Amino acid sequence: MCEVRNRAWRATFLMLFCMGVVYAQAVPRTNPNDKKDEKQELGPATGKTKEETENSAKTPTGIQPMPTAAPVDPRTYVIGPEDILVVRVWREPELSNAVQVRPDGKITLQLVGELEAAGQTPEGLQKKIVDALQEFIVKPDVTVSIQSVQSRKYFITGEVGRAGTFPLVVPTRILEALTNAGGFREFANTKKITILRSGKILKFNWNEVVKGKKMEQNVFIENGDYIVVP
Repeated sequence: MCEVRNRAWRATFLMLFCMGVVYAQAVPRTNPNDKKDEKQELGPATGKTKEETENSAKTPTGIQPMPTAAPVDPRTYVIGPEDILVVRVWREPELSNAVQVRPDGKITLQLVGELEAAGQTPEGLQKKIVDALQEFIVKPDVTVSIQSVQSRKYFITGEVGRAGTFPLVVPTRILEALTNAGGFREFANTKKITILRSGKILKFNWNEVVKGKKMEQNVFIENGDYIVVP
């Protein structure tokens, strides 16, 4: 009788053991570090705020703006044809955009229509826009800035590091202008540089000027000058 009971207990124990093994194999093991891997940190939102959207002004289509070499003083800089302006009206994004001064010296703005811009400073034009908008907006807050100087420029060509067109924003001498062009190439003849100005030819010897000799050669650049480095 005891032997029968022992056999029954053994059979039960063996069955339970086998069920435990099967269950252990069926259930996947989890690593506590796996949950850390599943967490992904989200960075801050990168969308533009309302203020950034209102302040953004696109360059008019088809216009390649010239980089401005120095900040433009809104009190003294005189606006000219082809300059690209940024007009911003606070809390009026529809009226805030970039405009280019036409060859006739005028710009066109919504609500206002045409305004004479050439020959005025940014501050002066700002006051004119405020006066014109007062018919439509209560106490308009307007700012006018220069996005790109196109009306005053000089040109450098020849054996320089970066030939091309340069904005004439502030008084600039020839020595500084050539430095802005990235210096000279290997075979540049720095003794025979010429400046073409309204039918005249001016000579410039870089070697002499950098040694402090004949400094009268280092004249100020004028609008439309062509500097040629052979």
